[in-house]
Amino acid sequence: MTSGAETQTYTVVVNDEDQYSIWPSDRALPAGWRVTGEPGTREECLAYIKVHWTDMRPLSLRREMDGDGAVPDGVENSDGVTAPANAQ
Repeated sequence: MTSGAETQTYTVVVNDEDQYSIWPSDRALPAGWRVTGEPGTREECLAYIKVHWTDMRPLSLRREMDGDGAVPDGVENSDGVTAPANAQ
C-alpha cells in the first residue's frame, strides 16, 4: 500500500526574492509564487532546488550588497539566466 505522500507530484516554485520551495502540483499556487522547472517527485524537486538555488540570500539583499541593483556576475536568476562573469 502506498501513501498519498509517496504518489504526490510536486512543482518547484520561486518567489520574487528568488527563494525556492516545492508545492503540491494539484493545488493552486499561493500569491507571489510562480512555477519554475518541471513537476516531479519530492526528491526530484528538491534535487532541482539544490542545483538552482545556490545563493540563499534574498534577491533584494544580493542587489543591495552588489551596489547597483543587478544580479551579481555568474549568478543564475530564477529564470535560468546566468549573468556573464567579467572578463579580466
